[in-house]
Amino acid sequence: MNAPVQDWRSLESFAFGDGPEMADRLLAFVLSGAKTATCWSVRDGQQTEVGKRMVVNDGAGRPRAVLETVSLEQMRFNEVGWTFALAEGEGDECLEDWRDGHRAYFTRNGGYSPDMMLWCERFRLVEILGEGAR
Repeated sequence: MNAPVQDWRSLESFAFGDGPEMADRLLAFVLSGAKTATCWSVRDGQQTEVGKRMVVNDGAGRPRAVLETVSLEQMRFNEVGWTFALAEGEGDECLEDWRDGHRAYFTRNGGYSPDMMLWCERFRLVEILGEGAR
């Protein structure tokens, strides 16, 4: 027998990126199935663990999807390879595109260095929540 599904309203929530426009753009990649990974600076703490489910909000703070962490590891920015960058599904055409975009993001959000440590998460889309779900 399957375990009961946890009510999404009891889960932690977050939005991708550093502003409403980026949150909506990255959420669209998740909902399309293109984005199955993300990363953040280790200085921001461990935000998840394998098996944890979280709600992704859109740029207006509305719950839009439930994700489940399937893997989590630490690596240096300059060690991230194309396979992981491609799984981030943000439309990058090569590893250098990914590095340029993420270098700018980390510079805006507390600092960048080529050897900075990142949390690299792979996740799966569990459920899409209707527009305006509360």
